[in-house]
Amino acid sequence: MKIIVDTNIVFSAILNSQSKIGQLIIYGSKFFDFYSVNLLKSEILDHKNKLLKHSGMDDAQFERAYEIITDRITFIDEILISDKDIDIAIDLVSETDEDDALFVALANHMESQLWSGDKKLMNGLLTKGYKRLISTENLYSVFLQKELESLRAHE
Repeated sequence: MKIIVDTNIVFSAILNSQSKIGQLIIYGSKFFDFYSVNLLKSEILDHKNKLLKHSGMDDAQFERAYEIITDRITFIDEILISDKDIDIAIDLVSETDEDDALFVALANHMESQLWSGDKKLMNGLLTKGYKRLISTENLYSVFLQKELESLRAHE
């Protein structure tokens, strides 16, 4: 299952790798293929000081969390996303936040699900009939089901 992760998901995972979101990325990577746009890496580093302040981590802890989380995500160069997918995405997010357009465009381009914790974005997309969305709760349910299946297969 291909999952596109947006900025707030990755920020949440870095801030607290023990959270449900952090655990989904770390341990869910054996069941899910996580993807995002290259721009996300620079966005994380641009907000590093803010993330350090909110998390209480030192530089070494941040670098380790950054490495653990980003190693489980395949980053796609934005240039590979078609203009059509970008135009459609811009239209879909025009009333919420155009900064999210690349994530929506990548979900369309890869025919995959967008995982976001941004309720305003998710509600805005749902209002426009967009269905390529998965919530943390739904993804966690799928993860637990796959974990159980994996355990049963090894019995």
